[in-house]
Amino acid sequence: MQVPKLVIFDCDGVLVDTENLANRRLADWLCEAGFQTTFEYCRKSFSGRSMASVQKEIEEATEARLGADFVERWNAGLPDLFAHGVEAIPHVRDFIEKVRAAGIAYCVASSARVSKMHITLGQTGLLPLFEYAMFSSTMVGRGKPFPDLFLHAAKTMGFAPADCIVIEDSVAGTQAGIAAGMRVFSYHADLFSDRDGLAEAGGVLFDDMRDLAGLVPIL
Repeated sequence: MQVPKLVIFDCDGVLVDTENLANRRLADWLCEAGFQTTFEYCRKSFSGRSMASVQKEIEEATEARLGADFVERWNAGLPDLFAHGVEAIPHVRDFIEKVRAAGIAYCVASSARVSKMHITLGQTGLLPLFEYAMFSSTMVGRGKPFPDLFLHAAKTMGFAPADCIVIEDSVAGTQAGIAAGMRVFSYHADLFSDRDGLAEAGGVLFDDMRDLAGLVPIL
């Protein structure tokens, strides 16, 4: 396996541990809006997705209506949601430093808005490593599982898709990376990770960031 020229990181669940906290709130909000669901369902079905795509899917498939201001309300509530602290994924900083030491370009490409990434990456101390290479689904027409975001990130960074790898933790993100023609490494250490779904989507599975440098490889 060749050394990549660009490493594209997802944010939530790969760099920062936010997925469970966010999906618990999402389940509560959806139930209040008339879409009866559970944390487990949200964690499996909506992780890695933009809130705009979640709203679109629910309102097209059911009679539940989340409101025209749903996405804005969601984003407005994020500072409070993460006010009590967000932790970096164990050992991910060490991997980032190995990528940097090897002289390999890297960036973050997330379904979240850049403003949210500033909050979560800022709280974990990772923001200085990414603040000049941040890409959001708001920058493209279609979010994950479509390839648009990863293709946009690669083009902007100046690399061909075949020279890029993606580090993901969601099925939608893994599908997006594969659709973009990139190698995808899918992290599944979380108890609620959809391991089978990640494998079916085509990701190379791993559950410890300390193993990633050897899998990629970067040296």
